[in-house]
Amino acid sequence: MSIATQLILNGIIAGAIYALVASGFSLIYGVTKFMHFAHGAVLATGAYLLYTFAVMAGLNFWLAVVLAIMVTSLFGAVMNWVVYKPLRKIKASSAVLLIASIALMTFINAAVLAIWGADVKTVPTVNPVFDALGARVTFIQVIIIVVSILLLLALWWLMKCTKLGKAMRAVADNKEVAQTVGINPEKIYTYTFIIGSFLAGVAGVLIGIEQNLYPQMGVSLVIKGFTGAVIGSLASIPGAVLGSFILGLVENIGIWWLPSGYKDAIAFVLLFIFLLFKPSGLLGKKVREA
Repeated sequence: MSIATQLILNGIIAGAIYALVASGFSLIYGVTKFMHFAHGAVLATGAYLLYTFAVMAGLNFWLAVVLAIMVTSLFGAVMNWVVYKPLRKIKASSAVLLIASIALMTFINAAVLAIWGADVKTVPTVNPVFDALGARVTFIQVIIIVVSILLLLALWWLMKCTKLGKAMRAVADNKEVAQTVGINPEKIYTYTFIIGSFLAGVAGVLIGIEQNLYPQMGVSLVIKGFTGAVIGSLASIPGAVLGSFILGLVENIGIWWLPSGYKDAIAFVLLFIFLLFKPSGLLGKKVREA
């Protein structure tokens, strides 16, 4: 029983991280209508910024956390201004924007490797272990679950109950109509990248204090976030969150029967199944194209 409880708990913890990545990815996709795969590189940047501020610069840990998240959020906005906005001005297609995001991800990963090196980095933390229902959970893992749930609820409230959220949904639904009622799409895109990158920064910080850091960490996590979003619904933030927790649980329960090295393979199998048989996701709706 304790093994099953541990695997389920591990799945919830993994799902919480995937949900933060997937919600930011889904938010940016829903508003801008292209897949921002450089989102994973933003996450890795957040983790390495935490290491820079907390370990290399020796700043207070909580100050380092705040600075890492703030700089990561601004970094996302800069990416939008420097790379994506000029492409939108020339009316580049979604395919061109996708290629640009992959190129940007490759460039940032290479920059991380050049700046911080290839060796694994760690952020020293105090991490006591507790017993819960026959399973073992660390203090940082509890923080990951709590912070993820609070942020996801805050994102839901932002999108449903605030003027900015309604404007973002309007641009997502129909940019031209939104412009006619006085909404500036470029301004909304900036806010979208800031919020999405904020979520990536938080995910990077949480991963940075619980796991080791390595330059390609963002690639693996954005694939997991993308998979979670496809399972739930790429254009739906609640769907992306649901899909992420499903992915986390299936991965960790799956290694009860399979070797742990097959965890990534399980994610890819789920991705292919949904792309083939349910591309709109669990909460997605089929849309008839004109």
